[in-house]
Amino acid sequence: MQKNTTYIEYTFKVTPREPATDILIAELGEAGFESFVETEEGALAYIKQEDWNENILNDIQIIEHSNFSVEHVMATIEQENWNATWEQNFNPIQVGEACVVRAPFHEKPEVQYDIVIEPKMSFGTGHHETTHMMLAHILNHDFENKSALDMGSGTGVLAILAAMKGAKSVDAIDIDNWCYVNALENVERNNHKEINVFEGDVSLLKGKKYDVIIANINRNILLADIPSYAKSLNKNGILFLSGFYVEDIIAISLKCNEVGLKFEKNLEKNNWVAVKYVF
Repeated sequence: MQKNTTYIEYTFKVTPREPATDILIAELGEAGFESFVETEEGALAYIKQEDWNENILNDIQIIEHSNFSVEHVMATIEQENWNATWEQNFNPIQVGEACVVRAPFHEKPEVQYDIVIEPKMSFGTGHHETTHMMLAHILNHDFENKSALDMGSGTGVLAILAAMKGAKSVDAIDIDNWCYVNALENVERNNHKEINVFEGDVSLLKGKKYDVIIANINRNILLADIPSYAKSLNKNGILFLSGFYVEDIIAISLKCNEVGLKFEKNLEKNNWVAVKYVF
């Protein structure tokens, strides 16, 4: 059973908001923060109290950048109060005309793909550019009778849409226990028994093959894991990658080329990208 966890909540006010908020979130993620909610003034960021230290923001360069003003306040939040916190900030997300990502307390929309998630402390609500673009990629791809992998699955939202699009089997993998538990809950909530959720890392891919692999993580992990993704792709397989910036496409594509993956197209939003590679 998931134990109650105390989190540290930072409320950031960022001026001007873009692109500084995206940079801030990326740097906080590298520092160990594990969940974010974008707000009209900036962002909320959460880190487990056990992972926090008083110098946690010392290496967040955007805070000291002369072109931006980044103010923050800090608070302690018990896990039991988390639902009330995110319910105040989580609005439904529409992706194209066919897909909505919403919470259980939102009104049911008239769309083809209605995804209901309770994100808790997991990443992947559709609010962040990378998740939104990956959802768009999935909407535009044929998953009928395909096997798929959602690597770094967070809430499980990408795996759920792949299943809704007709994938015959989907593995969802995340190294974080809270994400693992949360994805299990969301898969059950959306009634997709063809999704299998695992807790672990890229080592779980040994001996497995997929038609489509989806990985929304971060640049450094992707660069390390791309060779493993290639080994796990079937012939003519497709790899969707996100979690990095436009300027990182060159490094990511070079690594993909080394293992036989070719760039096909990318989506871009606020300097974040989601790229499609073919095997």
